[in-house]
Parts: sequence; structure tokens; C-alpha cells
Amino acid sequence: MLNNLTDSEEGDGGPNSLDDVTPKESSPFIGTSDTQKAQQYDSKNMALFEEEMDTSPMVSSLLSSLANYSNLPQGSKEHEEAENNEEAVKKPIKAPQMGTLMGVYLPCLQNIFGVILFLRMTWVVGIGGVIGSFIIVFMCCSTTMLTAISMSAIATNGVVPAGGSYYMISRSLGPEFGGAVGICFYLGTTFAGAMYILGCIEILLIYIVPQAAIFKIEGLEGAEAEAALLNNMRIYGTCVLSFMALVVFVGVKYVNKLALVFLACVILSIIAVYSGVIKTAIDPPDFPICLLGNRALIRKGFDVCAKFIEKENGTVTTRLWRIFCDSEFLNATCDDYFTNNNVTEVQGIPGITSGILAENLFGNYMDKGIILMKKGIPSLTIPDAPVTNANRYVLSDITSFFTLLVGIYFPSVTGIMAGSNRSGDLRDAQKSIPIGTIMAIATTSTVYMSCVILFGACIEGVVLRDKFGEAVNGNLVIGTLAWPSPWVIVIGSFFSTCGAGLQSLTGAPRLLQAIARDGIVPFLRVFGHGKANGEPTWALLLTACICEIGIIIASLDAVAPILSMFFLMCYMFVNLACALQTLLRTPNWRPRFKYYHWALSFLGMSLCLSLMFICSWYYAIVAMVIAGCIYKYIEFRGAEKEWGDGIRGLSLSAARFALMRLEEGPPHTKNWRPQLLVLVNVDEEQNMEQPRILSLTSQLKAGKGLTIVGTALEGTLLNNYPQAQRAEQSLRKMMEMERVKGFCKAVISSNIRDATSQIIQAVGLGGLRHNTVLVNWPQNWKQSENHQPWRNFIELVRETTAAHLALLVTKNICAFPSNGERFTEGFIDVWWIVHDGGMLMLLPFLLRQHKVWKKCKMRIFTVAQMDDNSIQMRNDLITFLYHLRIDAAVEVVEMQDSDISAYTYEKTLVMEQRSQILKEMHLTKTEREREIQSITDVSRGSIRRKNPAGVGAQPGGKEEKPMASNEKPEEEMHLIDNKNSTLTPTSPVSPAEGPEASGDKGHMTWAEKCDGLKDQPPANVSAGIKDIFNMKPNQSNVRRMHTALKLNEVIVNKSKAAKLVLLNMPGPPKNRTGEENYMEFLEVLTEGLNRVLLVRGGGREVITIYS
Repeated sequence: MLNNLTDSEEGDGGPNSLDDVTPKESSPFIGTSDTQKAQQYDSKNMALFEEEMDTSPMVSSLLSSLANYSNLPQGSKEHEEAENNEEAVKKPIKAPQMGTLMGVYLPCLQNIFGVILFLRMTWVVGIGGVIGSFIIVFMCCSTTMLTAISMSAIATNGVVPAGGSYYMISRSLGPEFGGAVGICFYLGTTFAGAMYILGCIEILLIYIVPQAAIFKIEGLEGAEAEAALLNNMRIYGTCVLSFMALVVFVGVKYVNKLALVFLACVILSIIAVYSGVIKTAIDPPDFPICLLGNRALIRKGFDVCAKFIEKENGTVTTRLWRIFCDSEFLNATCDDYFTNNNVTEVQGIPGITSGILAENLFGNYMDKGIILMKKGIPSLTIPDAPVTNANRYVLSDITSFFTLLVGIYFPSVTGIMAGSNRSGDLRDAQKSIPIGTIMAIATTSTVYMSCVILFGACIEGVVLRDKFGEAVNGNLVIGTLAWPSPWVIVIGSFFSTCGAGLQSLTGAPRLLQAIARDGIVPFLRVFGHGKANGEPTWALLLTACICEIGIIIASLDAVAPILSMFFLMCYMFVNLACALQTLLRTPNWRPRFKYYHWALSFLGMSLCLSLMFICSWYYAIVAMVIAGCIYKYIEFRGAEKEWGDGIRGLSLSAARFALMRLEEGPPHTKNWRPQLLVLVNVDEEQNMEQPRILSLTSQLKAGKGLTIVGTALEGTLLNNYPQAQRAEQSLRKMMEMERVKGFCKAVISSNIRDATSQIIQAVGLGGLRHNTVLVNWPQNWKQSENHQPWRNFIELVRETTAAHLALLVTKNICAFPSNGERFTEGFIDVWWIVHDGGMLMLLPFLLRQHKVWKKCKMRIFTVAQMDDNSIQMRNDLITFLYHLRIDAAVEVVEMQDSDISAYTYEKTLVMEQRSQILKEMHLTKTEREREIQSITDVSRGSIRRKNPAGVGAQPGGKEEKPMASNEKPEEEMHLIDNKNSTLTPTSPVSPAEGPEASGDKGHMTWAEKCDGLKDQPPANVSAGIKDIFNMKPNQSNVRRMHTALKLNEVIVNKSKAAKLVLLNMPGPPKNRTGEENYMEFLEVLTEGLNRVLLVRGGGREVITIYS
């Protein structure tokens, strides 16, 4: 029974358990009713990790999920199953079973061997020569081999889902590069489909059924014949494209079933070519070409290559005679060239042992319309005589040059991605992709290089340069070499081009669908949808439309360089991805394929870039512009994706390097710019208060330099971290709305003061640190019961001064313009009172670079004392601004010495009395208001005035206007006579000493001497208040208030209508007693001004006259 009970307790709540809800003692889940978890972790001694079971799975479950991972895409197999399966329950998807041969090697062979080999390879050898053609083939094959090595390294660095090159590039270089190159690869695949269709139509209309041409070419010459051929290509190409798109739309299963048939056609055609080469050594085929002089004739319209033949009854002219002469008689008038030159017949396929290779070694580049001529045969021509009967000769259809041959040939080596595109179908992709791809490239490269040599050694040079085989009865030139019949090559190449076109129309829409489903290109999202079984219907429609563009071009030689650009760009970025990952030594870069090196990848990348410009420099520029536009579009409008790409690693390395360089020393004055730390407040919902300060930040920075937006939160990191994350998210959203480029940071501390101090000290990294702090003026600081905000503000001013940071304080921030507003006129007034390193000069210049302030003019005011030469000051300032290259109007304001008015005394007295009482007395809100009103009444009664001037004494905090100068009170003279009887000014105290330290030094102000009131019992408060009423204002405060009033009067008089006023911000008193007086001074200084920016320099020069 004990054993049964134990088993029941250790079970998952079986019938023997007392209560299903009550947790069992032996279960590792303490205090939980999750019986499923209990069953999973029972008897596994995992109680120590029970708190982490939700976020950290057991190793056994992790390994199980990885072992059961299937990367089989929703490809052709699933489409077939979706179409064939009409039952409610789907069949389970079988594990991929394809090996290296069927999964990678043969598909790569089928994609690499294509239309160029059958239709243009012999022509490339004839035009470029064996040596030149071999160089072209070697360059192109080397490029693809190096790309395959890089691709193998990337493909074996972890599991590669289906998606091929797009997936590898996007996950290695990031969504911007991945999207740009993915779309380029898609365009290349689409134009490849157009090229294959054009090749199919060319074989059909020229070599199989020329009678099917709608626009007849017979009897046409030059441009007319060329236009007729292109129009035939357009009509038939559109029909074939529509048919192929319909086949792909109906179902890719038909394409997949025919894939082996198409591959067999390709292999049989190549075998036939090699068989024919062997046969030429024994018995060369009979394909004679007819030459008039050294000119090759079109083998059409005549049967005998001779002017006349001898018969029993005499000499008889041939059909060739009738072509060049006006009658069949021997005395007929004939073409001059025909009369002066003999007709000869040579073998078009002399054979591999004929020694024709020496004649074909070097190139024969020609202009368009030039007659093909054989070397070594004499020809008699009349100088400057026009060519007649040109339609009877074999002519070059395009102007040929080396770079053109590269662009036309390169598509014949593309298709190396076929294996990686099938990675989802492979049994072991990391083993099959490198082996299969490299073996396929090695095989095709061997075939291509051998074909270059064999074609040059077996075929007459005139026939090689004859693109359409007109000299050999209109046969396909490579077909004349094949055994047992030229039709083997014709039929095989026709079906192989059809199959390649179908493969392109099948693969391109799926590539576009993969890009669209990634969501990195917003305008492509519609192409991510398709039929119920996943067929990319919309992507297929777009692919067919783009493919039609290539069909309209209609020339195989014009389309080939276009797709060469896109494929070369794709291969270039594959090499770049491998080189970047190798050089950065990313911890996750551990490819199983070891035979790679960054130097090989860079060589491959350089070859790709070189071939792009060799093929066609203007096509290369267009392709790069397209990729660049897509890159910038994804960067600005695309979805944010973090794929652990190499570009991010490169950015980190570059950032580290730059930071280490910045650490070498402070920036020169010429390089100084405000690196802003913007301190903002957030509400209880972590939403930003006063977002207009970010508008000013954007206008001041114009997107340049460093901007950090910081906010301070009260609490602890353990309890308030989610609030900090929400605050940062809110700040980031506001920065995006205001187009402020920078960073944001929320810091949590036990109080706001410490959090702000931590932001100022810790934000930034190395030499990339802020040098300027931008903060709002504390709003309603008088009315607030909480004195901490304005005390924090004063401490902020002290700390920025101690840290040698510049400080910008915005007053009335709500009145500042947003980024959408425009000032059509107005002034930015600078009041330069003390030198602060040039900040006051630099800030208006930076603001006027922004469109909001662009049309505002700059005025600079400076203050002259009685003993200053104001005229000389103005001239010196104009010269200084001229050297600074700053355009501004200059005005010198003279400050007249005047007696301190009674209003100044009263304002100072009220300020000191109020601040002292509020600091010393611990009263409730009601008592505080009553005492303040009592102080105000006594003050007003002691000085008889017609207009009351209590500033800041009312609870509403409204400041009243000062009385007129001619309304001086009776007791003003008495106050002035007794002004020297006040206490001495406060002595400087370091910020670290605090009130206690300053009191120990014996430098006591009036406020400090009244600190003794704090120690008196509450019963004596009224007596203390009466003593305060009888005291005189502090002489230092009186002088400061006088300065603030006089300056404010001058500033309001000159700059009341200005759009923005910048003026020096005086520093706070080093003694911490009477701090609220400092706030009052600043309020008086800026009273009556709409937009104010208080500026305090950081103690260094920020602007210079030198270049």
C-alpha cells in the first residue's frame, strides 16, 4: 500500500491522489497546479530549476525539437499533394530524400547548360578566336567557381531553408542588401526566362520550320529583314510565354515531371557533339561552303557552287550565274565582283586533324553589315566600288567586340544556385550543396573550355562566324558537327530551352513570393499571396509581365547582357557576404565547408564587379542604381528585421574603430558641434511631456551629430524596469515623429536628482559623448508645493558647469515652432553679455540652416558700460563677425548707471522674505498661504505705493508691473541711505561642500543667520516672523535684482517682437542658501519675452575665425 500510495503521489493526479488541484510533495512544481508540467518534469530532479521552466526548456526537449526540425519548403511536392489530396486529412510530409546527384549535380547541369552553348558558342569562338574565347570562358568559369566556394561556406554555416541565394545573402548581409540583391536576382531569373524563350523561337523559326514566319524575310534586305525577324520573335515569343505561364499556373507538377526529359535532351546533345568531333578525325561530314573570291555566299537559291558547268552539248550557266547576272547567257552583264573573282568550294567541317586551329586562334571582330571573308584566298576588288547583291553574301548582323562577347557568353555559366534553391529537398544539404555545385561547375567548365578548342580545331572560321548557319544550308552550326545528325542538336536544344524557360517561370515567382513574405519591401506584400495551395499567382503574373519586356526586345544578343548584370551582382554579394563573415570572425561563423578563404571571396567579388563593367558599363550602372534605390527604400520604409547579419557586425567593428580614434583627444574647435543630451520628463503613463523640445532638437541638429534623449524615473530597477522600457519606446516613437536621429535612454534611481546625475555622467561611450545639455525651464515652479523640481534644475546647472558641459534652457517651450511651421520673416536676437566660448554665435547659425528659421535674420546686441567706447565696440564686433563668416546686424546698447529704485528693493525684500519663511517654517498649505499674504500686506504697508508690485507673493504667482519712475515712494531715499548697512555678499562655496560646509566657514548670509529660527519651538514662530519683517534686503541680491530688471527692460524694448531671443544664462550661487532667489532672478530677466533660449557655455571655445 505504501508503494501504491507513493506511485500515486508521484503520478499526475491519478485516481489515488487526494486532490487534483493540490500540488504533490514529490512534484518538482511547488505551489502550482500545472499537472502537465509536473508530468514532464517528474522524477527528473529538476526542482532547483523549477522557476525557470517556463523560459528555459530542458536540454532533452530542446534536442528533440531540433532533431525533428524539417526545413522542407512548401515547394513543388507540397503543391502536388495539395492538388491531388481531396481528403480532409492531409498526408504527412515525407522527409527529404534527395542526394547529391539528383538534388544538386543534375539540376545545376540542367541550369548551366543552356541556349548560349547551342546558339552562340560557335559564333563566340569564331569572332573572338580560340585564345580570346578561352580567356572569356576561363574568366566566367573562375567567377562562378569562386562564387560556388563562397556559397558553399555560407550554405554549410547552419541550416539553410529553401530560398537559395536570397536567403543566404539577406541573412548574411541584412535585409537591405538581401532585399536589393534578391530583387536583382529575381529580375535576372525573369530575364533569363525571356532569353530562353527567345532562343526557343529562334531555333523554331530559323532551323525547324522557317515557313511558319508571319513576317516573311525572303526578298528583304538589311534593316527590313532584321525588323521582320524581330517581329516574328515578338509574336511567337508572346504566344510561347503565355502558354508557359499557363502551364506553370495550372501546376508545377507538370514542369517537374518533364525536368528529367529536358535534362536528358541536354546531355544527349552534348554527347552528340563530342561524338561528332571524334568522327571528324575519321570521316569529316560533308558541309561545303561556297566562296566568291574570299566572300562567303548564302547557300540558298543555287545547287552547284560554280559559275557554269560543262555538259555534253557545251557550257551551261548555273543558278549562281543567274543570281549575279542579268541573263543566263555567257555574254550577259554580270556583277563586277562576280566577273573578277572565281567561285570556290571549301569544306565547312574540315575535321580535327585538318590544322584549321592555327587559322582560328585569333579574333576577327567586325562591324555590322560586313561580309564574312575567308583568310588566305585572293580577292580582286575595285577600290571605292559599292557592294552590290549584298543580300547574297553572309553578313555580320551586329558590331562585335570583346566586351560584347563577355556579356553574351556569361549567361551560359549561370545557374549555379540550383542546388541551394533545392536545399529543402536534400537529405543532407550541408554535404550535398558544396560537392554537387562544385562538381557541376567543374564539369560544365571542362565542357566549355574543351568546346572552345574543339570548335576552333574542327570548324572552318567562316562557318564559326556565321551566326545563323546561312553558309551551310541554314543548318545550326554546332549541329553540323554533331553525330549522327544535325537534328539531334536542333531538337535537343529546342526542348532544353523550353525546359529552361519553364524552370525560370517556376522559380522566379517563388523567389518574389519569398521576398514579399519576408515583409522587408512594403510595396511587394501583395505578391506574397497566392492560391490556396500556396502557388504564387500574383507573383507569376508580374513575372510574366517583366518577361514580356525581354520578349519585346526580341534580340537574344541584347537580352543576354541584361541578365548578366543581375546575376553578376548577385554573385558579387555572395562573395562579399562570405568575405565579410570570415574577416569579422563572427562567433556564429562555423561553416562545415572548410576550403574557403576571404582572399578567394574578394577575388570572386572583384571578378564579378569587373565583368559587370566589361559586359556593359551602362547596364552595370543601371543595375547598381536599381539595387541602390531598392536598398534605400528598404532602409527608410522597409520593416525592421534583425537577422544577425554581417553588416551589423561590420557596423560594430567600424564603430569600435571610430570610437577608439575619438578617444585619442578632444575635437578641434573647427570640428566642434553640439552633441546634445536632451533631458525630458515623462508622465505616469511614460508618455513624453513637452515634445516640442524635440522639434527644437531637430532644428538645431538637422540630423547631424549625436543626439541622446534621456529621462529620469524614480524607483528601483527590479520593480520599474518595464516602465523604463515603455518610456524608451515612447521616446523612440516621438523621436521618429520629429525626425530626430539618435538614441534614447531611461535611467531608474531612488530619486530623480540622482537619476539625472547618472544620465549626465554615464550616457555616451568613449569619445562619443554629449557636450551640450538641453533642458526645459521648470514650469510653474512658484505655484508648486513640491520644491524638488526647481532644486533639481539648479543642481543640474551646477553639475553641467562642473562637467564643463554647455547648457541650453528653453523658456516657454510651448511657443517654439514645430518642424512643419515656417517663419517668413523675423529676427533671431542674440544678447551677448559675457563671452561663453562662442555658443551664442554658433547656435543661431545652426538654427538658420533649418527650413523653419531659414528666412529669419540674425541680430547681435552687446552691452556697453559708461566707461566703454560703444562705437569702437561696434566696429570690433562687426570685424569679428566678418572673420567668423556670420551675417548679422550689430547693435551696442549702452547701460546707464542709475540709482537702485525702491521697486528693486521691494522686489528683493519680498523675494527674500518669502523664500526664507517658506524654508524655515513647516506650515500646512493653508497656513503657508496665510503667512505669505501677511508678508505681502506688511510689505505693501511699509512702502506707500500707488500701484502694488508684489512679485510672486500671491498664490497664483502672477507678476505685477513695476511703478513708473516718477512715482517713487517717500521712503525710497531712506532705503537708499541705509543700503550699506546690509550684510556682506555671500562667499563662494564649492558645490560639494553644501550648506553645512558653507556655514562652518563662517561666511553667513542674511538667510543663513536666520537659520537659527529652525531650532526655535513652533510657539516662537510669530516672533521670528516679526523679526524678519524688520530686516533689510541682502545687498548682493539687491544688486542682482537691479541688473536683472535693467537688462530685462532693455531686452524687452529691443527684442519683444523677435522670433527667438538667446542670452547668457548666469550661473547659480555657489552657496546653496537662497537658491530660489536665483530662479527669481532668471524669471525677472526673461519676463515679457515670448521665446527664450538661455545659453551657458561649457568653458571652451566652440567657434574660430581660422580656416
